[in-house]
Amino acid sequence: MSVPQVRRAVAALRGHAGRVNCVRWVRRRDGVALKVFSHRLLEFKLCEIFSCVQLVKSIPLKGHTEAVFAVDAVCQSDEPDFNVLIASAASDSTVRIWSRHGSEGNIFLISYKKIKIFFFFLVPILACGGDDCKISLFIQQNGQFQKVLILPGHEDWIRGVEWAVCGEDLFLASCAQDCLIRIWKVCTKLKQLPETEDDSIKLKENIFTVKDADTSYAVSLESVLAGHENWVYAVHWQPSFSKDGSIQQPMRILSASMDKTVIIWEPDKESGVWLEQVRVGEVGGNTLGFFDCQFSPDGSMIIAHAFHGALHLWKQATINKKEWTPEVVISGHFNSVEDVKWDPEGEFVISVGFDQTTRLFAPWKRKEETEVTWHEIARPQVHGYDLRCLAMIGRFEFVSGADEKVLRVFRAPKNFIENFSNQSSDLPEGATVPALGLSNKAVFEGDMAVQPDEDEESFNTISNQYPEIYFQPLILTEPPPEDHLLQNTLWPEIQKLYGHGYEIFCVACNNSNTLLASACKASKKEHAAIILWSTSSWKKLQSLSFHNLTVTQLAFSPDDSFLLAVSRDRNWSLWRRENSSESGPVFTCCAYTDKNTAVHSRIIWSCDWTPDSKYFITGSRDKKVIIWGQCDLSVITEGNGLDSIKPCSTVLDAGDSVTAVGISRVLTPDGRYIVAVGLESGKIILYTWKQSGKEPTLADWTTGVEIDNSQSHALAVKRLCWRHHAGRAGHNDENSSKWLQLASCGADHCVKIFNVNRFAL
Repeated sequence: MSVPQVRRAVAALRGHAGRVNCVRWVRRRDGVALKVFSHRLLEFKLCEIFSCVQLVKSIPLKGHTEAVFAVDAVCQSDEPDFNVLIASAASDSTVRIWSRHGSEGNIFLISYKKIKIFFFFLVPILACGGDDCKISLFIQQNGQFQKVLILPGHEDWIRGVEWAVCGEDLFLASCAQDCLIRIWKVCTKLKQLPETEDDSIKLKENIFTVKDADTSYAVSLESVLAGHENWVYAVHWQPSFSKDGSIQQPMRILSASMDKTVIIWEPDKESGVWLEQVRVGEVGGNTLGFFDCQFSPDGSMIIAHAFHGALHLWKQATINKKEWTPEVVISGHFNSVEDVKWDPEGEFVISVGFDQTTRLFAPWKRKEETEVTWHEIARPQVHGYDLRCLAMIGRFEFVSGADEKVLRVFRAPKNFIENFSNQSSDLPEGATVPALGLSNKAVFEGDMAVQPDEDEESFNTISNQYPEIYFQPLILTEPPPEDHLLQNTLWPEIQKLYGHGYEIFCVACNNSNTLLASACKASKKEHAAIILWSTSSWKKLQSLSFHNLTVTQLAFSPDDSFLLAVSRDRNWSLWRRENSSESGPVFTCCAYTDKNTAVHSRIIWSCDWTPDSKYFITGSRDKKVIIWGQCDLSVITEGNGLDSIKPCSTVLDAGDSVTAVGISRVLTPDGRYIVAVGLESGKIILYTWKQSGKEPTLADWTTGVEIDNSQSHALAVKRLCWRHHAGRAGHNDENSSKWLQLASCGADHCVKIFNVNRFAL
């Protein structure tokens, strides 16, 4: 039995400051080296990559005045310096042609959606599909690209064009929002069929002449493929391959559509009629269809990019070539990741983001391999609002907050816990999202649909009438593919918490898992109150009113004696837990800053506690990081709190707006606190700190390491969270005390896990 290939991210190419709209590989004709083109607003960059890992150099190409959304390139020769011809299209209604040596020419056109350039008999030919429902062909003649032909036929915007060469003939596939795929054939005029009788059906020929080659060519419609039921967004030919020293081009097309399917098309061997051979995709699910697709080089796998951001991978069976099965693929958020938390045991992390999903990532180690890789193994929540914050309540329970007024509590189903070697018979098997619903519904063993081989008629009836209960338990022998993540890894929602007047912004749980604290967006004091909840009764216990604007982060001290809040009003407030009453614990404000005592001059974005509960840290947009406290916080009273809590460190200037801070619960060997600081630029810097005397000094701070640009985030760091104890998740380290792990998330859609050697700090 073959071992599944480990699929993981091997490198991050940084350089763009805005969203990357598309990426193109360009292969030299001898297949020696590769290049990747990516582009963004107003410019795109040419990058050379060897072994898909090492970035050699990047060259920015500027010229467009609006966002670039389509690019293609072709090698003009096999010379070592890559004589490349590049075409780019942008929202400024222009297509620009670039050469390797820096020359540039402009073609001012209508707004083209897709472009594709190709060499045909050593002459560059450019196909452009636009919102006029027509395909325009351009030929390079006398050093300039000139329009030679317009191909009508599509009845809506064209979304994809792709060239392929077979022998001496050139084929062009196009797809559009009219749900159709059209295949065009380009060949020399001399090769056209002889004249037939007048009463026979003739295909209209479109003729153009290449003056440099002194040859005329005819373009005719080869076939129209109808099978998709919604917009067709992409069409691609299977890549050519080398056989017996010759280049072979398979006559095989892959298409992706908004109807949630991907189709492989091939011509019938006898009649030559193009037919649908394989259809894969999703039935139901919380998706909007597929935006793009690609063949693997040998055609044995296909990958599709779903409109909501996920990648789907299918592999062809070895024996039955008509059977394609879902495979494990790299997955993650497709919008800003706002919060991330470790589970108390440190075996997995959970994150939430503006892609309206909660995702659970865990390390995976195959028996045959020593390498540990991280994968998404569950998607507990798929929501209808952007998710902003979460807090773990024990190991298999969490609460999340979104751009709605409700907090939602989720508990792991039996199926998930069994996969972590825990048994419980009172839990539901899993969960589903009912149609038009926002709450995950628990599915118990007796609710699951009848299997087809038991009663096919009953199965069809149940699945049609009640599709939300058709849940299939998973046995995780490997990370689940995207299809299962969408449908079979949800966690049941067990509680909703009502009380806030605006969208939830932050939430925290104490270390004994008995209390929740939450806050919402606010522009007035009455809305900026912090609400305390009981995790046993889910009742509201207390409302803590102090701040005038949104509370941005909440943090309980490790000993659960204090609650810290930081706010947009540039102040922090410290709340102490008093003796419990009949209705529950009571928190009172024991210290705070105001306009007279504040040190921060901008929004305070983040805060955290030292593991001994003696000090807390704040990080602000004013680039300042400050550690506050005194030797013994237990002596604070309401009267002396303002004088007791002072900065215990010098003001650390991080050099950029501070968006996240985190303090490790494990110290350095010499007893210093390990502090991680995340910046708006995406950088993460590790410091160590220890109070050396009664007065703060610069010697208190020591810079440990600044994480390299290739490993840090490309946009703002949103949250930093240390694993609670030493060691690396998924590893059985002999020297586990050597390693710490830091989880981070950012606006660049990434969740990152860093291994930190605490002996090297």
